Amino acid sequence: MTATTVSASSVAVSGVRKQFGAKVALDDVTLDAGAGTFLVLLGPSGSGKTTLLRCLAGIERPSAGSIEIGGRVVAGPGAFVGPERRDLAMVFQDYALWPHLTVARNVAFPLARSTRGREGRAARVGDLLERVGIAHLADRYPNELSGGEQQRVALARALAADVGLILFDEPLSNLDADRREQLRVEIATLTRAAGVTAVYITHDQSEAFALADQIGVLNHGRLVQCGSPEEIYRQPASAFVARFTGLAGEFPAAAFEPDGPGLYRVTLSFAPDVPVRAHAVAPLAADDAAHLFVRSAGVVLHPVTSPEGVPGLVRDVAFTGRGYEHVVEVGAGAALTKVFAAQRHERGRAVRVSFSPDACFVMRDTESGEVPS
Repeated sequence: MTATTVSASSVAVSGVRKQFGAKVALDDVTLDAGAGTFLVLLGPSGSGKTTLLRCLAGIERPSAGSIEIGGRVVAGPGAFVGPERRDLAMVFQDYALWPHLTVARNVAFPLARSTRGREGRAARVGDLLERVGIAHLADRYPNELSGGEQQRVALARALAADVGLILFDEPLSNLDADRREQLRVEIATLTRAAGVTAVYITHDQSEAFALADQIGVLNHGRLVQCGSPEEIYRQPASAFVARFTGLAGEFPAAAFEPDGPGLYRVTLSFAPDVPVRAHAVAPLAADDAAHLFVRSAGVVLHPVTSPEGVPGLVRDVAFTGRGYEHVVEVGAGAALTKVFAAQRHERGRAVRVSFSPDACFVMRDTESGEVPS
């Protein structure tokens, strides 16, 4: 079935600051998302991602800076456009459905001011309900639905609005793992099929990588990095970004020295004879307190008889369906987690562990742009 397309809206945020009394929730945030982009705002609780989403929606007014949607200034010095006139829709964490309206009438609600006739509106509602897989629930009320079904209604309602921008406020956080994965795929597919721009907030890095064309990482109200999922994963701009987007391990560097363009040879205290090659986010001074950050994708387990890598001891193993994830001790108080292998290495087994330079980074513990906790 062919999806109805709309004109997607670009989003431009420039120098946005938001204060609540003495508390700074957003601090000089600047980012751009082109029309049709799926932008994910990623960060921990208190990072400012919800406040930024509310500023985009018009629920909050920035204290400074400007916001443009579709090339039109909607917030800035001397300008403020209300939420109802921003050409956007919102999908909330708690669904926000009208309890006294049926599924079909909830989805039809944004069409009340549409130029479509009654039959056209009914056809549009039927099409959307079919696309999100709940056409058979059209006559039920929200309290008769599961959480996943309610979120599908909320998604269909947002798509029914025929707007250029949809904002997602952690829509999957209230769902169980199976429902979350299923609905994540539907959100990605249907939003892109509709041709709209999406801004989606989450604290889940795996969700962010799976959904995004572009990821903006926030910490303490600051945008600390913005780029493609591949850039965020392979070239983290700071220790915070590296940690928050998933590590197998982090170890203080006992020593380091340049080893080619953008590379360093890092010596670790638990393996002084087996240095690890790692990418440098920024040049390091000789007296820097540097750490080695290791992604799980760059760790390989070998038999204990292998000449490769450093000695390790398997402390735990978990079956994931596609293989096994291991916790491996590589020194006193030093361990690697989520180390994947197709075959099982039993608890207590000695192994050798090697590291790929492509998944290892060496950087100062606190980078410029990161605000210490």
